[in-house]
Amino acid sequence: MPSALVIGYDPQAVPGVDGAALRAALDAELARFATHGIEAAMALVVYDESAEPAVVASLTERPWGVAVIGGGIRKAEQLLPLFELIVNLVRRHAPRAAIAFNTSGGDSVEAARRWL
Repeated sequence: MPSALVIGYDPQAVPGVDGAALRAALDAELARFATHGIEAAMALVVYDESAEPAVVASLTERPWGVAVIGGGIRKAEQLLPLFELIVNLVRRHAPRAAIAFNTSGGDSVEAARRWL
């Protein structure tokens, strides 16, 4: 069965955002993977010293068909170093996984399916 790891910024760590509502939307998107026959997991990170070990643990949990890197990490200029770190961690720890990018938390399935 194809597999996808979605790597995103933890909505609970975003100031001024309803973290619970955003997390519920991310969980709904994660559940949508199953309707497409894709096993999926989510790694939510914050920009601190915990990011690298959390991403490495998720990447090495199993062989992934694709790693989807979320827009919350990619689009914020101040998170550019985190984005670069994650791309390089995927390359290093899941070299057989394709790398995909979503445009929002609601189209991660489509991003993954482009590469599976």
